[in-house]
Amino acid sequence: MQIFGLDIGGSGIKGAPVDLDKGDLAQERHKVLTPHPATPDSVADGVRQVVEYFGWTGPVGLTFPGVVTDGSTIRTAANVDKGWIDTDARALFGERLGGLPVTVVNDADAAGVAEMHFGAGRGRKGTVVLLTFGTGIGSALFIDGRLVPNTELGHLELNGHDAEKRASSKAKEDEDLTWEHWARRVQKYLAHVEMLFSPELFIIGGGVSRKAHKFLPHIEGIRAEIVPAQLQNNAGIVGAAMHAAETDIAG
Repeated sequence: MQIFGLDIGGSGIKGAPVDLDKGDLAQERHKVLTPHPATPDSVADGVRQVVEYFGWTGPVGLTFPGVVTDGSTIRTAANVDKGWIDTDARALFGERLGGLPVTVVNDADAAGVAEMHFGAGRGRKGTVVLLTFGTGIGSALFIDGRLVPNTELGHLELNGHDAEKRASSKAKEDEDLTWEHWARRVQKYLAHVEMLFSPELFIIGGGVSRKAHKFLPHIEGIRAEIVPAQLQNNAGIVGAAMHAAETDIAG
């Protein structure tokens, strides 16, 4: 079974048909840059470009980098335009895609669900935290495999700062930090999350997951196991498609 998955991020909008039996992309993903400012209309245009690239005419699962309530309403917009707040994203994307059936879910939650089902969290019980490091820091919290949605742990205060402003991969790039220096910041952040939730496992996702060997060896003093996401930066696309498949829109 294939469903289209699309992941909206602060820097890119990427998507592809997903083979839900394998938990992998059925075709190579297509990406367009996230517009700036990332208003609802401009992002919706980018979404349409990605879907039309494949000539897709079926259900579409989308992620959004913020809190999504009732499967549609956007409540936060830390790394996109504030005009998203209170937007009915499901209606917007459905209209822009010519009436295709769509679902919308938090981006990190989608990535987490994919990793728990197909990737690094498969079969793991207890408390698991997935963290995506990108333009910001997304989070997905699982208790015995069940998702606690919209946790947004990237906005925890750490040393007087919003954590993602110090420890995201964007912060690394903006400040031209070495991998070792950045790893120390990530370590402080993980220690704070560990103090609050005592997870057995941290899964590190986002684009940096494919470079885990450059920073994970520098992270010390964390009791939980720390592993890179197996689906890497495709986890959100896979999770978006999974979310669509679990709703009525997939038939």
